[in-house]
Amino acid sequence: MFRYVDEAELTRVIIEESLKEWKEFSNVDVVVVGAGPSGLTAAKYLADAGLKVLIVERRLSFGGGIGGGGNLLHKILVESPANEVLRDFKVKYSEVREGLYVVDTAELMAKLAVGAVEAGAKVVFGLTVEDVIYRERENGISIEGVVVIWSAIPLAGLHVDPIFIKSRAVIDATGHDAEILAIVSRKLPKAKLMVKGHGPAYLHEGEELVVKATGKVLPGLYVAGMAAASLYGYPRMGPIFGGMLISGRKVAEEIIKDLKK
Repeated sequence: MFRYVDEAELTRVIIEESLKEWKEFSNVDVVVVGAGPSGLTAAKYLADAGLKVLIVERRLSFGGGIGGGGNLLHKILVESPANEVLRDFKVKYSEVREGLYVVDTAELMAKLAVGAVEAGAKVVFGLTVEDVIYRERENGISIEGVVVIWSAIPLAGLHVDPIFIKSRAVIDATGHDAEILAIVSRKLPKAKLMVKGHGPAYLHEGEELVVKATGKVLPGLYVAGMAAASLYGYPRMGPIFGGMLISGRKVAEEIIKDLKK
């Protein structure tokens, strides 16, 4: 038989344990905004390096654009050298052409999430980043955290003041909309940041350029995945995710180097 659990006990335990962790969330090394392929990949490598990592995701699920596969078909492609990342996450894949691999969407989503969580990254769903924390330093505008609100609040049309999360680095891994970059572009003109929006499809060029575009945008602010393509107006790629995975690994490597200086 199940242990008897009183309704009030259930409420107390959930509140106590959640708030205990929220005290820890108030100040972290890295906030990753977006639990898609580049965000989850970055989070694992960052946490593996011993950094305190928080992933915030406005939806109630992992994976970003992975789940839709190719036009709702349940497979996506990954090209070399991104199979190195698949191996790090223990994702099974099949080589269909030399250097070209096919992956099951559900497995990729699940194992990217497991990899990030088991490495020590914390994920909180249902959080929308509505603003950034900034300072003006000698080297210009510095992004030093995010301002968050439960996603259900704006959906309900309510006005509620947010709460703040300080961090040493913020990664915009929000995909096509480049949501954090857009906030900085709109609200901090001194940053001189303009989000161009991604261009039309050019698969190979897009994969190469999204990795090239990955990295530091401003002190404390980094970009990965499709948000990087949208920043510079680079092409979209469709259901091939090698660029997303390598982008996530690259941004993690850059942040680790910067934070350990």
